[in-house]
Amino acid sequence: MTILDKILKEKEKEVAQLKENYQPGDLQADKLDISLYETFIKAEKMSIIAEMKRASPSKGLINDGVEPAEQGRLYESCGAGAISVLTDEPFFKGTMADMQAVRAEVNIPVLNKDFIIDEIQIDRAKDAGANVILLIAAALSPERLAELYAYAENKGLEILFEVHNEEEMEIAKSIGAKIIGINNRNLKTFEVDLAVTERLAKMVDTSEVLLISESGMKQKADVERVKNAGAKGILVGETMMRSVDLKETFDMLRVPLGE
Repeated sequence: MTILDKILKEKEKEVAQLKENYQPGDLQADKLDISLYETFIKAEKMSIIAEMKRASPSKGLINDGVEPAEQGRLYESCGAGAISVLTDEPFFKGTMADMQAVRAEVNIPVLNKDFIIDEIQIDRAKDAGANVILLIAAALSPERLAELYAYAENKGLEILFEVHNEEEMEIAKSIGAKIIGINNRNLKTFEVDLAVTERLAKMVDTSEVLLISESGMKQKADVERVKNAGAKGILVGETMMRSVDLKETFDMLRVPLGE
């Protein structure tokens, strides 16, 4: 059983509880109508989705003392184009309250980073103030992904559609995904390889589709590599959570786009 399998098994239990305990509209977060797609596609520098995560299955505890509101403010002031907040509790030690705390503090798009398998999670994300949700191609059947994609779109949410191989990229294309996250980390083995972005970026028109390269961004050379492949955004978690000088880290990673 892979880590992803374990997470999804746990998520099924969480969704069952959510259906018993959560009524759409229960959470009333501040809303901010702002498009990640529009912001990133026009940017002149590499846009960064800065991620807030306390822990991960592969790294264990990363930064469990983080204050979400404070981290959100810091990220925005340093130049984040959007903020991703992990809300999975069993494996990543995150909560929806973390995301609400960030949403209340910042004026940039917020991504609800979770393992979404059901409409009720999308309702909750919307209620909690998310602008963007994550759908992971490896987690569900193409038919189910298409249903959830359409449901989120109808709710006025943007979707970061995450892929890791050619087959998943074909699914993203067939669904009409406008924001595609190429995860350089294999969710089954958790190994990271930037060549994944280089390989899969060739399959889409990067002037129309917003490509986000996820995982493995540690230094400027990494960002240059994925920029040259066609990515206009990067999702950076662990590097941000461990950074001792966030401004310096952001300045290093926000390389100019274009020639």
